[in-house]
Amino acid sequence: MAGIYIHIPFCRKACRYCDFYFTVSFQQKKEVVLCILREIENRKDELGGELIETIYFGGGTPSVLDPQEIIDILKTIYRNHKVDTTAEISFEANPDDLKPEYLKILKENGINRLSIGIQSFSQKDLELMRRSHTVSQSYEVIDNSIKSGFKNINIDLIYCIPGQDIHTWEKNINIASGSGIQHISAYHLTFEKGTVFNHWRKKGKLLPIHENESIQQFELLIDKTSSAGFDHYEISNFALEGFHSKHNNNYWKQVNYIGVGPSAHSYNGISRRWNISNNSRYIQSIKNDQKNYYESENLSRTDLYNEYILKSLRTKAGINLTEIALKFGQSYKEFASKEASKFIKAGKLVKDNETINLTRGGIFIADYIISGLFKV
Repeated sequence: MAGIYIHIPFCRKACRYCDFYFTVSFQQKKEVVLCILREIENRKDELGGELIETIYFGGGTPSVLDPQEIIDILKTIYRNHKVDTTAEISFEANPDDLKPEYLKILKENGINRLSIGIQSFSQKDLELMRRSHTVSQSYEVIDNSIKSGFKNINIDLIYCIPGQDIHTWEKNINIASGSGIQHISAYHLTFEKGTVFNHWRKKGKLLPIHENESIQQFELLIDKTSSAGFDHYEISNFALEGFHSKHNNNYWKQVNYIGVGPSAHSYNGISRRWNISNNSRYIQSIKNDQKNYYESENLSRTDLYNEYILKSLRTKAGINLTEIALKFGQSYKEFASKEASKFIKAGKLVKDNETINLTRGGIFIADYIISGLFKV
């Protein structure tokens, strides 16, 4: 089994916190889509005929695509790959784009999972982040998506937004978990290099929330989603039973996938590849049948072990020492066991037979623990 990721590098507005690759100019949109189609065709043999289990439209904002562009991309994938009849086909979208007619077209053309970038049900938060939609559009899009027959809906939320108090965050969780959707992805706001928010932070115009408030908001998220029946299956992801994201799960399990479009990443079990984050150079290279629109690196055994730790420890499944020995060798198992022991003693990791997981306390320092288990 394998997956396909499509990066759509266009947005209607530049959100002040986002560092993903995109442009607000649609001048090259048609050409980029045509080159995405060609890249899919050019790379049809890379997965060795593996069955495609997931297709994911990400970005940027895929919902800026015209219906025909979506249809063309899907047709090209189906023409060049064997796609599972039960494949999860996810589509990221902004609330203001998902009008009833657009939802109908998505549904009719096989999209069966929506990921809606709501981020907050507070108008003050939306305006600070410079989101393109309103709170009323958020309520409307959830209602319309359910009415359109979508039974697998994720909404994205952001917490620890400057000025966002615990009561506003609690309201966001309550609305999301009680709205009839099946999945919540909740991300801690980060001040990424090159973003407006980070520039404001440096100038003292915008200050991060205090660490104690950050912990309080995350603990509230865990408790409230749990009481609403959501399984906390990865640090930032919560789902009702049967609605874990297959695409994300496969990524964490290091399943092979190809990424097409500017800035998209690919992985085949032995190497990692990433397309350039430049629409013009991407277009020129694809049109001229050149190979200079991407870079790649072969992964050593240690690289692969570190990726396994990075991706697996973030999930509910955790890391498995027997699996480490089988995949990377006995010495890697012994190394992981030794390095994990100090975190187990500190109550940040827990070991059950051969499986090691983050404890609730460990979740708050997950990055530190993960780097502590890396082999350099």
